[in-house]
Amino acid sequence: MELCSRARVIARMYTIGIEEEYFVFDAKTRRALQRADKKFLASVQKSLGKQVSTEMLQSQIEVMTTPCETMDEARTQLTHLRGTLGEAAKARKLGIAAMGTFPLAFWPEQKITEKERYDTILDDLQMIGARNMLCGMHVHVGVPDLDSRINLMMRLTPYLPLLLALSTSSPFWQGHLTGLSGYRLAAYDEMPRTGLPELFRTNEDYDEYVAALVGAKIIPDASYIWWAIRPSLRNPTIELRVADTCTRVEDALAIAALFRCLVRSLDRNRGINAGFDRVGRAITAENKWHAQRSGIAATFIDPFSRQPISIKQWLGQVRSFIADDIDALGCKGEIGHLDKIVSGGTSADRQIGLFTDARAAGRQRLTAVKDVIDWVGEASLATGQTVP
Repeated sequence: MELCSRARVIARMYTIGIEEEYFVFDAKTRRALQRADKKFLASVQKSLGKQVSTEMLQSQIEVMTTPCETMDEARTQLTHLRGTLGEAAKARKLGIAAMGTFPLAFWPEQKITEKERYDTILDDLQMIGARNMLCGMHVHVGVPDLDSRINLMMRLTPYLPLLLALSTSSPFWQGHLTGLSGYRLAAYDEMPRTGLPELFRTNEDYDEYVAALVGAKIIPDASYIWWAIRPSLRNPTIELRVADTCTRVEDALAIAALFRCLVRSLDRNRGINAGFDRVGRAITAENKWHAQRSGIAATFIDPFSRQPISIKQWLGQVRSFIADDIDALGCKGEIGHLDKIVSGGTSADRQIGLFTDARAAGRQRLTAVKDVIDWVGEASLATGQTVP
């Protein structure tokens, strides 16, 4: 009884919430919608309430879990959210695609959702904002000591390429293979205040930076800072933003669980990565590129030993020092699934394989692209089962 009580206390301290962005497409043509389907939106908003929202482009939609104490609770919510969207989409002859970029989405055709925040962003970013046809997964993990969030963010930064590589699902851009496993961040990093966070060590450093930007009327508030990891403005959490939206729900849960365990481990052991410096950040920037380029096949550089390391070796290192956190947070099953990603490939690997096999068999490029979209559409909604 005492152990169960302690586990509940830990779970409440490090709650997890997951936000996922999806593309909505025409099931017949497989092209991303240009304008939102109003009946589809009305249906899902009636069913899901505040757990679903529109995105900047009308071809996108976002869902969010409530704060969860267990991974099972997160799984139940995420599968319900995906399933509800899928049923409503099917009724309107639409599809839902959980992926970082959509093969048949063309930015000049996209329509912006009418909202004051989006108008502000587009006015500032111009064409760069209009090209934002990108979907990511954001993971919020509660942090008991809010005064530690900036230092914790700094010490978590070295693991961002690892989390990105495991999530890659964006090898296509406007109908073509890009040669990258994760093209999404290549496009996203055109925007200001993206990429790796600055090397701030204290809340005071971060607050001074935000105050300077707000004071100069460059941004209205800290929610316009879009780093790959950041302190949430509205929640007592640290927010992971580096990951592509994962096609398979089990991949999403595994990556979210890994981030959750890392947050708790580094929060409990504040000496871990305390020496992370400018050289380490520069190496992490290089690792981020290799994660984008090659996904789980990349060779990385250990930011501390400066030695080459594979994703399998890196994941093994991480799992060894978060072992207690895996047990405490009940994440054993989800962390175990990471081995399946490493051995079987990410969504990007599957998409590339489907496309190249179809082309090798003599199928036209557009037909091969549609094969990819059909697989993603099916796998995005195949909750609780495996889609090959």
